[in-house]
Amino acid sequence: MVEALKKNPAWKGRKGPVVLVIMDGVGYGKYKEGDAVADSKMDHLEALKAKSPHTKLKAHGKAVGLPSDEDMGNSEVGHNAMGCGRVFNQGAALVSQSIASGAMFAGHAWKEITAGVKDRGTLHFIGLFSDGNVHSHLDHLKAMIKQAKAEGVKKVRIHVLFDGRDVGETSALEYLDPFEAFLKDQNTGGFDAKIASGGGRMWITMDRYGANWPQVERGWKVHVLGEGRQFASAREAVETYRKEIPGIIDQDLKEFVIAEKGEGGKLFPVGTIEDGDAVVYFNFRGDRALEITAAFEEDAFDKFDRKRRPKVCYAGMMEYDGDTHVPKRYLVSPPSIDRTMGEYLAATGVRTLAISETQKYGHVTYFFNGNRTGKFNEKLEDYIEIKSDIVPFEQRPWMKCAEIADKVIEAVESLKYDFIRLNFPNGDMVGHTGIYQAVVCSMEAMDIQIGRIAKAVEKTGGVMVITADHGNSDDMYEHDKKTGAVSLKSDGSPKAKTSHSLNPVPCIVYDPAWQGEYPAKPGEGSLNEGLGISSIAATCIQLLGYTPPEGYDTSALKL
Repeated sequence: MVEALKKNPAWKGRKGPVVLVIMDGVGYGKYKEGDAVADSKMDHLEALKAKSPHTKLKAHGKAVGLPSDEDMGNSEVGHNAMGCGRVFNQGAALVSQSIASGAMFAGHAWKEITAGVKDRGTLHFIGLFSDGNVHSHLDHLKAMIKQAKAEGVKKVRIHVLFDGRDVGETSALEYLDPFEAFLKDQNTGGFDAKIASGGGRMWITMDRYGANWPQVERGWKVHVLGEGRQFASAREAVETYRKEIPGIIDQDLKEFVIAEKGEGGKLFPVGTIEDGDAVVYFNFRGDRALEITAAFEEDAFDKFDRKRRPKVCYAGMMEYDGDTHVPKRYLVSPPSIDRTMGEYLAATGVRTLAISETQKYGHVTYFFNGNRTGKFNEKLEDYIEIKSDIVPFEQRPWMKCAEIADKVIEAVESLKYDFIRLNFPNGDMVGHTGIYQAVVCSMEAMDIQIGRIAKAVEKTGGVMVITADHGNSDDMYEHDKKTGAVSLKSDGSPKAKTSHSLNPVPCIVYDPAWQGEYPAKPGEGSLNEGLGISSIAATCIQLLGYTPPEGYDTSALKL
């Protein structure tokens, strides 16, 4: 339990609430070409920026707890940082440290995983097949395969989920070919490791927040049951789907099963999951790991017909939900995030609303609260989830931003809440499609809603803080790292970039009822500079009239 926040006696108060607007995936672009944010007509955001103090915040790399400043930020670590006001080492760094030190392989979970399959059975690995370092990293998979072989495991099967979001949209073969060479080098002395199944991350297995269970079912069928279109190799599957579906990108590649000829010349899947096997889901990030984990672990599972549920020793790379302790077995412990902003606000009696649509609902609740499910105080906190459409985001680029704004405006004008936090997913979810026109549409749709919320804030005498968790829509084209030139496809058009960016994000403090407590001259310079998004927590706490807790990162306000 934390103590209540201390009042700032110099704060003169505001009649309305503090509203934190998180524009998911919206940063300041480095390049003019491909910056869909700058290309969009965002009159409301620009007007607020012109009359408010603002600065740029770091939202990637070490500023959000990732190993290096070459690592892109993501929504999970971004919301962790904003919600807890400090920087904790995050998934990729923790896993890499655990492997390097040997702690993972000395742990009880790894020993359980390998012990049961040394003499018989198969060790299966399922996960995102790239080095994007957002959900997973291939180096982690390779290290585990090497260790399994060293410990006497004889048979390994890998079920690959092609990326195309955190890395190049059609880069699958750039990862696949070297990995097949790696497996060939490992397959000596009776060791047998093969790719068994796969597909694109947005087509199989990696759904989140219960938005699309059929996606998980497709993954279950190919990984576990071996049901699906058969190919001789993963490369053949990728090349075939690219020929059959022009323009398809890796994240949408259809499911496939690798098969070999058995007795009588009949084709058999090389790696179904059977009783006595072991399974490691090697993604370290939790949001897109919970559903496939439930399919393996839950007795009363009712989301789809599993047909059969093999009795396996299952482990996740990390604990994906610290409150419900899912999965039961995990290889690396996640950071212990305590003293979050939400906990302090509840202890202080601050009335709070958190709202987004399904795609980012968990970010303004679970991740913002330090990977904690549930509320700190049921009486003081309300959470609202607007159900997302289950359609490709480029077909509905406005997503649910209007519905979110409707609820927020109602909440602001009711004066029921002191602090409201919301997430507009548009810049991230539509940005990942790589469809430039759709991203511009999504930005302009979101801008209209920001303008509406600003009017409600002004009407009630509140404050609005506008920021983002990372960049994405600000960097929609691939660029040559040395020259900065746009990379082109064979037809001469720009090559789309579907991953996050390394760009800074906005911090705009719109305070129409400002009473002189801090410098508020419009433009840059009135706010502290050189900060990361972890500063958002202290900033909001100060705007609520309290003193930030000891150890919190510096506020953007010069108070």
